[in-house]
Amino acid sequence: MIVGCSSDTIENDEEITTPITGEVTFNRGAMLVNWADNIILPSYETFATAMGSLKSSFDQFQDVRTQENLTMLRFKWLDAYKMWQRVSMFEIGPAETIGFRLNMNIYPTNTSKIDEWIATGTYDLSLSSSREGKGFPALDYLFNGLADTDIAILDMYTGVGGDNIVLLVNDILTDMSTMTQTVLQEWKSGYRDVFVANDGASSTASVDRLVNDYIFYYEKFLRAGKMGIPLGVFSGNTLARNVEAYFNPEVSNTLFLEGLDAVQDFFNGRHFNGGSEGESLSSYLDKLNSIKQGDDLSAMINAQLNKARELVTSLQSFRNEIEDNNPPTDMLLAYDEVQKVVPLLKVDMVSAMSISIDFVDADGD
Repeated sequence: MIVGCSSDTIENDEEITTPITGEVTFNRGAMLVNWADNIILPSYETFATAMGSLKSSFDQFQDVRTQENLTMLRFKWLDAYKMWQRVSMFEIGPAETIGFRLNMNIYPTNTSKIDEWIATGTYDLSLSSSREGKGFPALDYLFNGLADTDIAILDMYTGVGGDNIVLLVNDILTDMSTMTQTVLQEWKSGYRDVFVANDGASSTASVDRLVNDYIFYYEKFLRAGKMGIPLGVFSGNTLARNVEAYFNPEVSNTLFLEGLDAVQDFFNGRHFNGGSEGESLSSYLDKLNSIKQGDDLSAMINAQLNKARELVTSLQSFRNEIEDNNPPTDMLLAYDEVQKVVPLLKVDMVSAMSISIDFVDADGD
């Protein structure tokens, strides 16, 4: 088998081998059931609950626009944003149909467009051109970035034009909640069964498709979007404005680490909010007895994810790392460890599982 490698892969003579002492069988259907029932659906349900709490907190703030209610609103925003990191990778089925990720988390947000919407009171959030002015990044600006101090932000909400801001936030939250409920209900009302039943070994089967989406998420949205692009890895110039949650600078690391945890938990088949594990990519590799350089491949992937987490955890906020250091050496070193996971997933793992990559690498983005 010849495996196509992206420019992310490292050139070496290492080989991935799968010693086979007889026919290896693995129950992909059981893995799909674990994914659907113990990871994906519970994650969507918890995210929907977090969105409901965020909307309720905003309703309270718009009735009583105080510092205390603004602080609680920000807390609920962060809680929902962290939970978003748990579902963002599942861009398959209903989420793919509505472009869930594109509507929920395009950053940097377009502050000029948002300011225009506030001034005119005219906008259409259903348009694809409006995606850069809504979702979590837009709320980051509206809750944290409208002015330099909390007092000034509250003045924006209570002064002339404040009702336009409230109306826009309400519409953004309604848009986000509606999409969340659409995805969740479609999973519960039929797509879950379709997903689990499609347990074959082909490019259109659920395992192959979700593995591709999973790797694509890690490579483009976690590795590149949250770290590589702000670091200037692809452009040659640092872009601090492109960090996630720019207007609340302490948050970007938290969101990255939540996403990294979600990636690793999914790899290991760990039940959402539980210590149990079911059939997974890790157990699939173990069943295949996949070895790389004499080491167990699933153990190597977990070890590299742990190493990446260790270095990211030691950083200051991403925004400060980029703005205060030229070059941001520590963050670049952490990025290197995040990058090392890519060939392990995109070449070694899929090779062992006979899964073909169906997307072009994201390095030009």
